[in-house]
Amino acid sequence: MSKRLNISKSTISIVLNGHGDEKRVSKDTQETIIKFAEENNYRANQLARGLSRGKSDMIGLVIPNISDSFYARIARRIETKARLSGYNVIFSSTGESKERESELIESMLDRQVDGLIIASTQQNEEDILRLKKSNFPFVLIDRRYPDIETNFVGVDNVGGVAMAVEQLVKMGRKRIGFITLKPGLEAIHERLVGYQQTMKKFELEVKDGFVHELNYETFDEQMPAVFEIMLNSSNDIDGIVFATHFLTASGLREMKRRKVLVPNEVAIVSFGQMSAFDLVDPPITSIAQPVEDLGGRAVDILLENLKDGITAYKQEMLDSSIEVRKSCGA
Repeated sequence: MSKRLNISKSTISIVLNGHGDEKRVSKDTQETIIKFAEENNYRANQLARGLSRGKSDMIGLVIPNISDSFYARIARRIETKARLSGYNVIFSSTGESKERESELIESMLDRQVDGLIIASTQQNEEDILRLKKSNFPFVLIDRRYPDIETNFVGVDNVGGVAMAVEQLVKMGRKRIGFITLKPGLEAIHERLVGYQQTMKKFELEVKDGFVHELNYETFDEQMPAVFEIMLNSSNDIDGIVFATHFLTASGLREMKRRKVLVPNEVAIVSFGQMSAFDLVDPPITSIAQPVEDLGGRAVDILLENLKDGITAYKQEMLDSSIEVRKSCGA
């Protein structure tokens, strides 16, 4: 690799072991090394790391649902980046169950993982506090406990939804609805706040039938009733922001059933993406979350803790971007 890239072995070792920023290796050089390593299936030599340290060279990843494309992409990034630094990743899904999350954390600790990355149910303060008290290295992603100081990497949910509403306003829409989940997760609450603040900013009315909070377990069954209310003459919604990509997919099915013309009758924007959004007609405007950066930064912070100990907690909020397509009338 050193000869192929014309980069010193020491620099390559620094980058592959997750210390590129610390050692001030340029971003371009780091990306060149990581890209080459991924393309050539390079693995750091775990034996050279030394079993005498009493380490397992394993990281545990706890997420709500591995079949969800958002978390699947995060898991892939975490697995790739951790592997390049000589760590294997074991992961499991909680199914949004507090009890299951607690069981998985305990199981991974029993397997002597070196650290944890957790997208929590936000109902498990006891285990999070226990990990913190024991000084065990872990990073929360996407979801955090506002009253507990921990490592955290998340997304600016308020700003992301603000971009979605602003895009619809830009396209001349004034009766903009919001379809979301029932409160429980901080991220979901923040997205509702983003909607409310932006509607107020543009002096747009939010009537009783404009906002709908659905159950995670039954949102598909609830969607027909939601559109019955949104599309009636008293509301006559002309734009909708969906708080998640899976709510968008469900809403699209219902709109197709009702023969609602997008964007002529109702323009839509999705918070979050699915690969299918590029293929449907019209393609769906969406708020793109920085999945690669989210997973990558979580690994970076965890590796720093594994190397140097927990000297201070890092909390990073990453910006989203908007991918404008025809569903919003563009």
